[in-house]
Amino acid sequence: MTPLRLLAFFCLCLALGRSPLLAADLEQGKEINGTCAACHSDNGQGGKKGEYPRLAGQQVRYLETQLKNFRSRVRINIPMFPYTQERELSDDDIKDVTAYLAGVELSNKMPTYTGAEDALTRLRMAERVMIIPRAEGDIEAGGAVYQKQCAACHGKTGRGRGMFPMLVGQYTNYLQRQIDHYLKGDRPHDEEGVVGVLNALDAAQIQNILAYLTTLQDEEPSQ
Repeated sequence: MTPLRLLAFFCLCLALGRSPLLAADLEQGKEINGTCAACHSDNGQGGKKGEYPRLAGQQVRYLETQLKNFRSRVRINIPMFPYTQERELSDDDIKDVTAYLAGVELSNKMPTYTGAEDALTRLRMAERVMIIPRAEGDIEAGGAVYQKQCAACHGKTGRGRGMFPMLVGQYTNYLQRQIDHYLKGDRPHDEEGVVGVLNALDAAQIQNILAYLTTLQDEEPSQ
């Protein structure tokens, strides 16, 4: 976890009236993630084709909310049911694993090797790289719509804030599938219920936004 992200984490804990040292057990979170890794991978990258979302670096509050929604079946997801309800994933477990995943950093650039690394080290360095391929679409138009309609919640550089998820660095296929769920009313769009901003956009605008998001990977993490 970078010093800036660690400072933000401490400030959040203090604002909530909890000691940051007791807020989450990252080692326990890492252990719990061993189960999640079966689908989302050890470093939280998700599925290579977007069948499972990236969790690494995601907003803590968003991850907590979604896991609790899976557990209570507010958000229906059959594969997640045994990992949340049947295993009785507790609030403390959710706090630990989400804090751990939020702190996992994945680079969007291939590592620079010094030549002193052994094969296993090189492999592990490469595994922590996640680059989303550029999606087709009108990037300029997508940027204009995104900044007007989406940035207030998801941040100017798509990294989310609070309960609103990070979008940049997420699989395009996964984002499109979730958008489809929102538009069909199968999944509520954040706090807006079944009707929200996405319902006012056409397919071309959505595709342009997805294309624009794939260009933000090199941007500095700012809101």
